[in-house]
Amino acid sequence: MAILTCLLALGLSQQANVARSVLAGKEPQVAIGADHTVYVAYGDANGRVFVARSGVEPHRYTEPVLVGTLPKLALGMRRGPKIVVNESAVVVTAISHQTGNLVAFRSTDRGKTWSHGTSVNDVPSSAREGLHAMAAGTNGSIFCAWLDLRSTGTKLYGSVSKDGGLKWTPNRLIYESPGGSICECCTPTVGIDSEGLIYVMFRNSIEGYRDMYLTTSADGGSTFRAARKLGRGTWKLDGCPMDGGAFVLTNRRECEPIWRREGTLYRGGLMRPESMFAEGQQASAASTPKGLYFSWTAGRRILVQTPTTKVMEVSADGNDSVVATSPDGELVVVAWTDGNGKSVTILPIDRAATSP
Repeated sequence: MAILTCLLALGLSQQANVARSVLAGKEPQVAIGADHTVYVAYGDANGRVFVARSGVEPHRYTEPVLVGTLPKLALGMRRGPKIVVNESAVVVTAISHQTGNLVAFRSTDRGKTWSHGTSVNDVPSSAREGLHAMAAGTNGSIFCAWLDLRSTGTKLYGSVSKDGGLKWTPNRLIYESPGGSICECCTPTVGIDSEGLIYVMFRNSIEGYRDMYLTTSADGGSTFRAARKLGRGTWKLDGCPMDGGAFVLTNRRECEPIWRREGTLYRGGLMRPESMFAEGQQASAASTPKGLYFSWTAGRRILVQTPTTKVMEVSADGNDSVVATSPDGELVVVAWTDGNGKSVTILPIDRAATSP
């Protein structure tokens, strides 16, 4: 099995004392609770999904808990378990390539025990592409979106849980491309703002152009507004770039997208004109009262930018980085898969005091 390595350090200094927790698995996702508990979800080659969480000392993790086992668990290229935490539960979702189903697991005791899996997609095998996203809102609400194959062409579907992942609403069509299929292998991104507005970003495919689009729902996911293209430019591509971009919802209730077109990452394109951000791919972002945090891959390098620092390299050989923040923005964590594909590093990049 691959090795998941959790690193906690003061800032990004390479000289800081580092405490390690080693877990067997790959493709982690991170959610941070209001109490600054860090939850790490990941899978392994045997189809097992695990969650480990930080303990009393923030640089140490509990023993991982088995959430569930899925045959041919979808892993790699932004596939893999997703995790959210809100006031009522910790929820993990994952997809089985064998059954084609998107399954949700729920814990109400801070990840110590987990419910049996509940299928989110209501048409069997329709989520078999393995790409999905999930976000938590207020009052226990959770929204999940995925690439769906219940009919000809890839479409974007979604479902809502209003009770912390226990039950899920009948699936709703979010978007159907006039070209017959959205981009077939780019993961969507979802978010819910403080007023309950749901945002969904995805890569479209229209007449060979694979550009990023964004749509919103003001009625809790029942209906979605017409999707809007991001940015002025366009990308004609005969194939899928496997890169769905990301966005954050700022404290001003603004959506800040970051996405790739050819070899360049762009910001904006919705509330303001697009601007070049960096050369690279697979961007992730997080918003805090201090400002925005970004991570991305440039070749094999994992790069990070915080509101107060220039671009910093945290790994010379990695991919698929993600960044997550606590609700108050005081703790920010970046995670990535090491280049050997056998280990993942998790590193807090902003905290007033990380040492015990």
